[in-house]
Amino acid sequence: MRYVNLRHDGGERLGLVVDNEVVLLGPGAGDLVAFIGLPPSERQALIVASLDKGARLPLAGASLAAPVRRFRRDVLCTGWNYWDHFEESKGKREGQDVDRPKAPTFFTKSPDVVIGPQDDIAFDARISAKWDYEAEIAIVIGRGGRSIPRSRAHEHIFGFCLANDVSQRDLQRRHGGQWLKGKSIDGTMPLGPQVVTLDEIDLPKVRLQCLLNGELMQNAVAAQMAFPVDELIAELSFGMTLHPGDILLTGTPSGIGNAREPQIFLKAGDEVVVRAEGLGELRNRLVAQDLAGDSDVTP
Repeated sequence: MRYVNLRHDGGERLGLVVDNEVVLLGPGAGDLVAFIGLPPSERQALIVASLDKGARLPLAGASLAAPVRRFRRDVLCTGWNYWDHFEESKGKREGQDVDRPKAPTFFTKSPDVVIGPQDDIAFDARISAKWDYEAEIAIVIGRGGRSIPRSRAHEHIFGFCLANDVSQRDLQRRHGGQWLKGKSIDGTMPLGPQVVTLDEIDLPKVRLQCLLNGELMQNAVAAQMAFPVDELIAELSFGMTLHPGDILLTGTPSGIGNAREPQIFLKAGDEVVVRAEGLGELRNRLVAQDLAGDSDVTP
């Protein structure tokens, strides 16, 4: 199944992608988080009824919102999960280099970053001078659990989508090298365009790419992950409960702007495309907005 969150009749509706159409699920489905939380039999009944009699709209030209809009915690993230990305940044972390990690590196970012797959990315040069792109595959947790063994991790995955973990590199360095602040600027992380369930995709073979103004910047297959998704779920859930609807970003491959020579940073007007086979694409333009307001902070 492929699920989208469609802007429709002044609100948002959960829908199924069938061929080139979106089938609206009945109002009883709620949003994706509510739908994930329903018993499997109820989910299946809603799907069957909607496929039979639900309204159908063309997918082309549809206005899609982020598939997950309601969070009970921060967005969960993985750092340094492609070794080529870890290596490309050596000596470019402004004195904050670390040894290669022996276990996954996790951090979080504010849910207020999340925008839709075609929405504008908020940009304010007063916030940062070093805006960077990061193409990522995101996991949507389907079943909650704690201390989940790797062998059962797949039972806790509802599906996958794409994310662009837009980052402000100078804010990362300013705040001790930790990632929360430098990745939590409002309205900067596209998510979507659809959530694709496990049976629809062979994840290790998925090729993930990022294009900046039409130029290919990142290009890798998911099999290159340092820690595969089953290990990420096992490690993150070790002693810590994961909840249905949680989002876990799985890391970005090499090619980021900060590691290039010369460095390449995003600016207003740039178009960034994140795409992957079977998962669709995010297509977003950076548009100037007032994010700094009356703040007296001077980065």
